[in-house]
Amino acid sequence: METPDKTAAAESAAAESAAAGSAGSGADDAEHAPAASIATQSWEQASADPTYRAAVVDLLGALAYGELAAFERLAEDAKLAPSLADKAELASMASAEFHHFEKLREQLARIDEDPTAAMEPFAAALDDFHRLTAPSDWLEGLIKAYVGDSIASDFYREVASRLDADTRALVLSVLDDTGHSSFAVEKVRAAIEADPRVGGRLALWARRLMGEALSQAQRVVADRDALSTMLVGGVADGFDLAEVGKMFSRITEAHTKRMAALGLAA
Repeated sequence: METPDKTAAAESAAAESAAAGSAGSGADDAEHAPAASIATQSWEQASADPTYRAAVVDLLGALAYGELAAFERLAEDAKLAPSLADKAELASMASAEFHHFEKLREQLARIDEDPTAAMEPFAAALDDFHRLTAPSDWLEGLIKAYVGDSIASDFYREVASRLDADTRALVLSVLDDTGHSSFAVEKVRAAIEADPRVGGRLALWARRLMGEALSQAQRVVADRDALSTMLVGGVADGFDLAEVGKMFSRITEAHTKRMAALGLAA
């Protein structure tokens, strides 16, 4: 028969054991934390998962090459500008894109990744996109800068919401509007008002851009296992195939609104 003192001691020991077990279980849970916790983690915490790390390196590499290509494209499109003021405006935008590229390159180096190696897997797809969508005139160049870049930004913002806090802040900072939106809307709307026939041609061009952008995005994701895992739920918060479908629906809706802002039919 146990005395009250012995019973109390036993109960105390059992409680301490349970607490220790709970703490151990918590450590195991942290080690095998579900993807839903990534958005609340720092890069140091989240990057302990090698699959997540590989996905982020892919993401930063794709973004970096996209910014570098945008810089080159805007500098080239400036040659089509009808006025010196327009040329200067595009040059300013190109400079902003290059600054974004530098931030991404520096971050890749900071996490001990070779920026060139991180960008190389995405060069062909992005180069193909720009080759297939080379503008024939100033207005097509503006539409491409406004529509094409906005589609990419919408996609990266969707992904950013599932990234660790540090990477998310970086990605959102390089997605800042470089002045494309208001500048393109003003110039395109003025051109349509001056000649309404321009609207039909530009609407067809914007639809082509949308199709090519989505096609190249799917190609990139399909070719990169870690990145595709992030998008379909293996790594990032809450993504599954149904959510990916909803994500592209939101991107399409945003595109329709941008087209309306330009005075064009989607």
